[in-house]
Amino acid sequence: MPSRRRFLQHSASLAALTALTPWLPAGAFAAGSLLQRQIPSSGELLPVIGLGTSRTHDVALNEAALAPLREVLRTLVNGGASLIDTAPSYGRAEAVCGALAAEDELRSKLFLATKVSSSGRAAGERQLAESFAALKTDILDLVQVHNLQDTATQLGLLRELKQQGRVRYIGITHYLDSAHERLLEVLRREPVDFVQFNYSIGERNAERELLPYCADKGIATLINRPFQRAALFDRVRGQALPDWAAVELDASSWAQLMLKYILAHPAVTAVIPATSNPRYMADNLLAGQGRLPDAAQRKRIAELFA
Repeated sequence: MPSRRRFLQHSASLAALTALTPWLPAGAFAAGSLLQRQIPSSGELLPVIGLGTSRTHDVALNEAALAPLREVLRTLVNGGASLIDTAPSYGRAEAVCGALAAEDELRSKLFLATKVSSSGRAAGERQLAESFAALKTDILDLVQVHNLQDTATQLGLLRELKQQGRVRYIGITHYLDSAHERLLEVLRREPVDFVQFNYSIGERNAERELLPYCADKGIATLINRPFQRAALFDRVRGQALPDWAAVELDASSWAQLMLKYILAHPAVTAVIPATSNPRYMADNLLAGQGRLPDAAQRKRIAELFA
């Protein structure tokens, strides 16, 4: 993500991250400084910044490829976060996450989320068995029906696994504005713990119905595509971060400002930007502490990206 690299090199965030040498050593964040929100169906607290793995974690299982991803994971945990979101359709990402989570007894500190993207019960069972094996765990914290594929069948299977104690939470996902109405249709007839969808400064359709519905019905939300796969950085290319972002919102980078915009919506449980760079992971974590924008400040942020 070259555009983000340039922004970090020319922002106050670089000084903030340098102070977290090498990235986020254990204890770098003050106790309890990373914001947490409740999972409505249980009351369990979940840190608001997580890690997505689409594209970034589909790498070879060798030391050269795993080394930077190991630092990303350690930065996540040292920063007080826990959520990793992956999927069988992300190539080798599940196996990579499983291998890294097995190191240094990290599994107990993680909230592992994956997905099922199969048609038919038998195919779903096979895929889930492979996910348990790849992630090297007997219990998955969250399994989601990916992109609403054979939703009724797979949710039925996931409910059985939840009753058996092998899956703690279940949910559904999509990544396009055009699928939001379909997500709502499923939510209206199928009880789930989580729903994952796209939401960002540049894609605000979720504010109309999806986020209010989840708030009203007590459904946890995971937010994907917070940077629109780096497209939002292009909108502010060459622009300095406004001074008021740091003074009023404790934001020292454009990425933090984008994430704070999302987190300011009370129906958002956590946001899961993907990265393979530990510096970016640390920068993302900084968005989960300090002040969040109010309605007027969110409007000002949106105007910066218009």
